[in-house]
Amino acid sequence: MLLKNDTLERIRAGTITLVFRRWRRPTVKAGGQLKTRLGVLGIGSVKVVDPARVSAADARRAGYATREALLAQLTREGDCYRIEVSWAGADPRIALRQDIELDLPMLLEKLSRLDRASRRGPWTRATLELIAARPAELAAHIAASIGRDKPGFKADVRKLKALGLTESLPVGYRLSPRGQALLDSLALTCSESERAQRGRASS
Repeated sequence: MLLKNDTLERIRAGTITLVFRRWRRPTVKAGGQLKTRLGVLGIGSVKVVDPARVSAADARRAGYATREALLAQLTREGDCYRIEVSWAGADPRIALRQDIELDLPMLLEKLSRLDRASRRGPWTRATLELIAARPAELAAHIAASIGRDKPGFKADVRKLKALGLTESLPVGYRLSPRGQALLDSLALTCSESERAQRGRASS
């Protein structure tokens, strides 16, 4: 469920408490949460309603002056859903992005699980290195450069974002401080391993 920044700000302020959508199937669940650009929303009831029974009060709770203005926006095909929303707080990933005190074994295990689950083989480190080398570049350009489609590439980046390793920009991505700390740790580990190998070879 995509929401404009103005709508998110008004949900955070408590002046919008309902959202209406036409869907073939709902994309949120009652009792769940929705991570957005500005923070986390709590999802209350999610009900199919008859548009003709939407009240003027509901329209105002959804941020519209009149029910007619609301109904004019519900032009897509599908059932009409009435979704209760509330502000649940800041996105925990934002604080995580700044955390550079890494539990490296734990983080590497999470990345390893993502790699093992992929039909394409390991991808997490290569993707982090791509983003580090090409910040603020269109996702479509980066994806095309490695023979990936844009939706699949963006889905992978979202998995890294969930670990606090990347940040979305108006265009493209960049590594978070946590993501950069991870790459720095990996580079240091590789350098130490290479030095150890050279030492064993010369002895």
